[in-house]
Amino acid sequence: MENADRTPTFFRFEDLRIYHKAMDYILWIHEATKKIKKQEQDQLVPKFNSAARDIALNISEGSARNKSQFIYYLKMAKSSIRECLVYTSLTFNMGFFDDSQQDHSRTQLMEMTKMIGALISSLQKGAKRDAPGESDDNAGATKDPDF
Repeated sequence: MENADRTPTFFRFEDLRIYHKAMDYILWIHEATKKIKKQEQDQLVPKFNSAARDIALNISEGSARNKSQFIYYLKMAKSSIRECLVYTSLTFNMGFFDDSQQDHSRTQLMEMTKMIGALISSLQKGAKRDAPGESDDNAGATKDPDF
């Protein structure tokens, strides 16, 4: 979904590669879990899909906040990634994912974790440059709340 020639959008989170990677993962999980038997679809699948959606939702929600709050939401997205990892392992152990699906899910989750970590580092460096000597409550405040 990456397109370097794309014009910036009104909602700046749509310009983030991590957001698009999270959206791709949502679609992949939706397709990968379609064939799970009905009994588990009522319990496991909705929770797995919800955790996957929460990654993108936290990125989008946090992007409308100041830098320190955005970092908080990015950390929440990382929590959702860890939740997806548990669901991936559970789905594999129950025999619903094969080796290839498990590997694909784990790889995507690791890549998203790294991307979010890099974005957090970038925001923290920017917050320190923008507001030296300020308390954590005000550090990272930005004129553009939609980063």
